[in-house]
Amino acid sequence: MKYIAAIIFSVLLLVGHDANASSVDTYSFSKPEYQIRFQDMAKILRCPKCQNQNLADSNSIISQDLRRQLHRLIEEGRSDEQIIEYMVMRYGDYVLYKPKFDKVTYFLWLGPFGFAALGLLILIIVVVRQRRKRGQSSEIDINEQTLNVTEQAKLDKILKKSN
Repeated sequence: MKYIAAIIFSVLLLVGHDANASSVDTYSFSKPEYQIRFQDMAKILRCPKCQNQNLADSNSIISQDLRRQLHRLIEEGRSDEQIIEYMVMRYGDYVLYKPKFDKVTYFLWLGPFGFAALGLLILIIVVVRQRRKRGQSSEIDINEQTLNVTEQAKLDKILKKSN
């Protein structure tokens, strides 16, 4: 009886696991190059729902819909530029992993260089100030370390007595 219950439990686990498995999109293409284009486009287009996944990696419902649309557009014979334009018109620039360089996204592209230049400028200012500070303190130390003639004579006299 124990063995039958274990077998039934195992079968139920296997059946339940298959029911929960995610569906895999399979598309048939009229030309082999369409499949390559589809895979390339699915990698450069971002899922609008997911934070940082492309269409190829995402399992969300909207990604599945976008993959169906992408398949349809490729089969219609549209160019990559037309497909990207269609997706951007419908979902905005967010759908692109590499947004276009225009007046809206220039800060996105140039911002890191600006921050790097600002950081370099701050670093240069700090280093220059530290060097100036060290230069001034070393001049003071040199002035304090030198003895006048009478002090040196007293020091020599003390040193001679101790020997």
